[in-house]
Amino acid sequence: MSNAKHIYDRLDRELISLLRSDGRASLSKLAEILGVSRGTVQNRLDRLMESGALLGFTVRVREDYDLDGIRAVMLIEVVGKSTSQVIRRLRGMPEMRALHTTNGAWDLVAEIQAPSLPDFDRVLREVRLVEGVLNSETSILLSTT
Repeated sequence: MSNAKHIYDRLDRELISLLRSDGRASLSKLAEILGVSRGTVQNRLDRLMESGALLGFTVRVREDYDLDGIRAVMLIEVVGKSTSQVIRRLRGMPEMRALHTTNGAWDLVAEIQAPSLPDFDRVLREVRLVEGVLNSETSILLSTT
């Protein structure tokens, strides 16, 4: 992966947007939609991958087919300067899908995924027991639009 700073233009942003909608779209289809040649799309994709802007391609599953259980967002307030230690502990939990630092009243935003409500309840208890976690607020994700 290149460390060079890449400046993304309109075509790069449109290509990324199309890939977010359909990561399986063919180069020919992408070229047709963007109004450029297939080679231009391939070169842009190669450059976006090389620069690290695109990390890979994935599949989006319809909500009612998502068999991965309970998904939630947890807002976490951390005591004093213990953020690094809290992050290390939370990263060790397999149910943590993503962890974000933020500003404002909450210090961390955690994306959680658990197979069942009892597992989800256990994760919430474990997070609240982490030394340095002062407060939390959790919202279960019902649907994605």
